Amino acid sequence: MAKQGFRILDSDMHVMEPPDLWERYIDSKYRSQAPRGVTSSNVRDLRMVYPDGRDWARKTIRQPRPDPGHNFERNQEVYRSYAARGWTAEVQLEAMDIEGIDVAVLYPTRGLRALVVDDMEAGFAAALARAYNDWLYDFCEQDPQRLVGAGMISPYDMSNAVDEARRCAQELGFRAVFLRANPLVNHQWHDDYYEPLWDALEELGLSLGFHESTGTGKHQIGERLEPNLMLRRIYAQPMEQMMALGSFCAGGVLARHPRLRIAFLEANCSWLPWLLWRLDEGWEREGDVWAPDLTLAPSEYFKRHCVVSVEPDEITVKQVIDTIGSNNIVFSTDYPHGDSKYPEAVDRFLQLPLANEAKRNILWDNCAAYYAMLNQ
Repeated sequence: MAKQGFRILDSDMHVMEPPDLWERYIDSKYRSQAPRGVTSSNVRDLRMVYPDGRDWARKTIRQPRPDPGHNFERNQEVYRSYAARGWTAEVQLEAMDIEGIDVAVLYPTRGLRALVVDDMEAGFAAALARAYNDWLYDFCEQDPQRLVGAGMISPYDMSNAVDEARRCAQELGFRAVFLRANPLVNHQWHDDYYEPLWDALEELGLSLGFHESTGTGKHQIGERLEPNLMLRRIYAQPMEQMMALGSFCAGGVLARHPRLRIAFLEANCSWLPWLLWRLDEGWEREGDVWAPDLTLAPSEYFKRHCVVSVEPDEITVKQVIDTIGSNNIVFSTDYPHGDSKYPEAVDRFLQLPLANEAKRNILWDNCAAYYAMLNQ
């Protein structure tokens, strides 16, 4: 498949997990604790509940609005038939065909909220991740050449995290694993706590995707803006990703791990030139004290190791390319999330005033290199 002559690799397409995923797939030891997805007239209801019906992992209760808004109504119409058909792998492939996507790397929807419960017990968190990954493997088996899994990793215990990363690579055949951008434990990404996981990802050749979620998150920046979901969405994802990027590029992680590949997904890319400049400026002033591991400017580590996803209609990507080139940007439809441009995401990107070489880099080459699928 090629759309206007371009092969397309979606760096961040989402699944809509069945409501009973964890009840069916989790280790029997934890089945009585497993969350369940909520279904309602909202075809994209993302809520989960405890077995006793309490809301899962939500600190703030938003009051329902009498008018949910035009974007809500649009999504209801676009996705109604998909929800009625259970968001199956067949539905996923059909959506890819409509957009013109050749290969998609799949990230969760409800699963982005699975591990954000306060004081989560490490064994339970690891079991939630294993259950999701087992389900995702079965989902991708519908067409493993086109559906590629990104595995869930729990940050609550590094031994569990390393074991699951190894299983994702060696047993499930996943190309990547993902973490929430805001740390869910009391350790920043550049802390020694995570070193066993970074070592394992290098050894296994697994890419690491950082992905945030607007609605939930422990100590997330967006919490300060509740109950205004619009403002939380505007700020939460890019700012959490920016802080994670700083830990890796200026906090020494990439200096210590020269084979890591990192993606910062679903948070725009237009902030990138300013942030890289700011990181380099800080390193020049105070890096001798606070960044002793760095032998290169933070921006150079970014260029060697990292990619950032662009929104389909992010017109300011042109300024990013003018500043740092097009080799560190990947394409994402974000299907079927509320801010996706599906079914016109690819068309909108192709309308951006970019050179064909840049479009080819973004739509396929950069993403294939990041996910180590160059021969596909």
